[in-house]
Amino acid sequence: MNTRLETLIDQGTGRKPADIVLKGGKFFDLVTGELVASDIAISGECIVGTCGSYSGKTEIDISGRIVVPGFIDTHLHIESSLVTPHEFDRCVLPYGVTTVICDPHEIANVLGTEGIEFFLDSSLETIMDIRVQLSSCVPATHLETAGADLPIEKLLPYRDHPKVIGLAEFMNFPGVIHKDPVCLAKLDAFYGDHIDGHAPLLSGNHLNGYLAAGIRTEHECTTAEEALEKIRKGMHILVREGSVSKDLHALMPIITERLSPFIALCTDDRNPLDIAEQGHLDYMIRTAIANGVEPLAVYRAASISAARAFGLRDRGLVAPGWRADLVVVDTLKNCRAEIVFSAGRKVTDELFATRKPVAPVGLDSVKARPVQAMHFGVPATEGETPVIGVMPGKIITEHRRYRLPSSGNQTGIDLSRDIIKVAVIERHGKNGNHANGFVQGFGLKKGAIASTVGHDSHNICVVGVNEDDMALAANRLGEIKGGFVVVEDGKVTGEIALPVAGLMSLEPHEVVRDTLHHLRKAAYALGTTLEEPFLQVAFLPLPVIPHLKISDRGMVDVDRFELI
Repeated sequence: MNTRLETLIDQGTGRKPADIVLKGGKFFDLVTGELVASDIAISGECIVGTCGSYSGKTEIDISGRIVVPGFIDTHLHIESSLVTPHEFDRCVLPYGVTTVICDPHEIANVLGTEGIEFFLDSSLETIMDIRVQLSSCVPATHLETAGADLPIEKLLPYRDHPKVIGLAEFMNFPGVIHKDPVCLAKLDAFYGDHIDGHAPLLSGNHLNGYLAAGIRTEHECTTAEEALEKIRKGMHILVREGSVSKDLHALMPIITERLSPFIALCTDDRNPLDIAEQGHLDYMIRTAIANGVEPLAVYRAASISAARAFGLRDRGLVAPGWRADLVVVDTLKNCRAEIVFSAGRKVTDELFATRKPVAPVGLDSVKARPVQAMHFGVPATEGETPVIGVMPGKIITEHRRYRLPSSGNQTGIDLSRDIIKVAVIERHGKNGNHANGFVQGFGLKKGAIASTVGHDSHNICVVGVNEDDMALAANRLGEIKGGFVVVEDGKVTGEIALPVAGLMSLEPHEVVRDTLHHLRKAAYALGTTLEEPFLQVAFLPLPVIPHLKISDRGMVDVDRFELI
């Protein structure tokens, strides 16, 4: 006999006391939209009783509170939180995020399979359920230098890992449309499994061709019109609100009761400072409700609709037989998590202490050559110069053109029009590439900001007004083994070390949060007008997002998918 099943049945029928009973509250029924007054009985990892009265070995009074299913972040890169998976677990789970579907794309671009294995090993130890999508685009494109190369042969050994769902965001949509053999090999190998999409602004027949390859989700929609076309064509839209990409307000018109079965929520890239100040998916939920979105629609998107989109059939409802991922909130409107259960376990510091550690990797991944001020020169040319146009809250950039001042044989910056220099320096020790260009929209009046977080290949990216400060910032990154650096007038005024692949800290998330406070102040002192300047720097080298970017090989016209 299956004694586990017998126990579930006995506790569900009330013949025996449940392991845990939540008493005195209500739960949000995501089927009918009703608030139901009821005890909730839990046995092990499973909910066994609702819509009734139960006795329990442990009883918790939640009078005046509401129980909702645990939240599911359907697309994120844990590396962008700047902490390891263990610290991300400890940071985010208390906000009610009980499942995350991550793409270790960032660490994979630096370390290859070693990075993927670090995430898979970590996912087996965390309290939250971390599911992994295998990184599909390493390198992301031929227009940049990555630290690794992951052809299909290197991904297949991980396909049957218990934490793997499928293939991660397929960013090389031109490669799909034009039938690139490498792209087709990966799509063919995972055809019929879950394949995440990534196709900003793609529409019409090109979108049809992309979807015909079996791609099912999209987190890059920035307008309701774009999202509606993709929903009509069978995509599940993952509404995103991260530290830089903020699409929630633009997509609120589609978060309705009618469309909610085809919508989920994600953060993509969110740092621990924003998490501490605002929250995580709970922030998205209360923001949406405050702006008129129906609670039923957004809570569905945060749980059951997300679970169904990714084939997680055991979670997303407060109902018998479902996984006991539960959040006790004060009100639906406020969405303040007061108690969180992950697989039937009450989330506490003591629970986190039961996890086994996983050794960090990639502690010596920054291998860039030292640079000098003269390496940041841009030769003077006749006519207009391409300039990356930053748009606050967007990773999409504009392709702008300006006549810039020159001195001798060098093109200079133009502070009156907020045009400064940007450079990308190859840091994987492969070729020593160094490319320079111009960017508009940072608001810097002096100094420089540099980062080893540079999507997707994570070379060094530095923006600045002063070439000496740019060189100092870039070289300092090598000394601290990666991170973010702010330099002003020849002095380092702020930095955070991210030695795990040049992407993540070894410190607790509270230390990272406090360090980011100081770092942000140092950046603001340079005059930046951007709310999140560091992640904005990190997205300048992302040549799969329109319209103009820069890689270690030069300025990239993303619309033409070629180097300028």
